[in-house]
Amino acid sequence: MAGQDRAERRLKRPCLITLGREHPWGRPAPPASRLVTVLLTSVAYFMVTLDALVVVTALPAIHRQLGGGVATLQWTVSAYTMAFGAGIITASALGERLGRRRVYTAGLVIFTLASAACALAPNAGSLIACRAVQGAGAACIMPLGLTLLTAAFPPARRGAVVGIWGGIAGLAVACGPLVGGAITQGLSWHWIFWVNVPTGVAAAVGARLRLAESYGPATPLDVPALFFSR
Repeated sequence: MAGQDRAERRLKRPCLITLGREHPWGRPAPPASRLVTVLLTSVAYFMVTLDALVVVTALPAIHRQLGGGVATLQWTVSAYTMAFGAGIITASALGERLGRRRVYTAGLVIFTLASAACALAPNAGSLIACRAVQGAGAACIMPLGLTLLTAAFPPARRGAVVGIWGGIAGLAVACGPLVGGAITQGLSWHWIFWVNVPTGVAAAVGARLRLAESYGPATPLDVPALFFSR
């Protein structure tokens, strides 16, 4: 009877390992790691949100150096936004299966390399293409950063940390045009992309070393839905 009771208690415990993977939410991080998680995910989210708007005030300077009409230059903003919005569902699905931290870190690397390519773009077409790649990297960062952040906190505190995370994004929206104009006038338009490089490298290294890995449910990937969801 005692052995049966012990077996029943084990079955009632929350299982953190499923099919060789961590539980979808994993174990909340220790208090010391929570601050690091908030810092890393918030800085990355600030960076990708800022980049959605920082280019707007730099368009006249980009036009003077790279040429192109108004409609062409508007695609430097639209390409980023479209790739960002279209890639969120796909990035989330990949993170559930391949590992959220892994795909999140890959997004940071893609975003950082694309930022450097944007700064070195020789013409408007190359800049637009690099901005689309940058948006794809941002699509990995935003949803998976939020998931990693909430997984680090117990349920009772997740609302507060999500509010902090969202408030930082609101700050980036408010500061985007101002920061873009200041950098363009003080340095050059190239630097609105170069500033992402050290930040992205630091965020990627920090994510790899300090964020815990987690996975979603082991469900099959619906490949056709990845395209039709757009």
